Amino acid sequence: MLKLLWPVSLGVLLFIGVCGFVSNRKHLLATLLSLEFIVLSLYGVLFLSLTSLGCELYFVVVFLTFAVCEGALGLSILVSMIRTHGNDYFQSFNILQC
Repeated sequence: MLKLLWPVSLGVLLFIGVCGFVSNRKHLLATLLSLEFIVLSLYGVLFLSLTSLGCELYFVVVFLTFAVCEGALGLSILVSMIRTHGNDYFQSFNILQC
């Protein structure tokens, strides 16, 4: 029963993260947080699938490295957007303006 509970709960977490990503379109910070939530749930799915197959966990370390790089790039975009525009609303951000 416990072996079935973990994949189902991680699937629910992934679904909640995707729903949060789709519904948060006003703030960049909320979008970045939902992306990190999706990455953490995918990490859990990847970890469970690799441990159940008895494989090495080197790919999990590579996945976490890319997740950290994605988070750092997102935060740098957030900081530059707040410095130039004063907030993280997508509505006040004009793409055509330099």
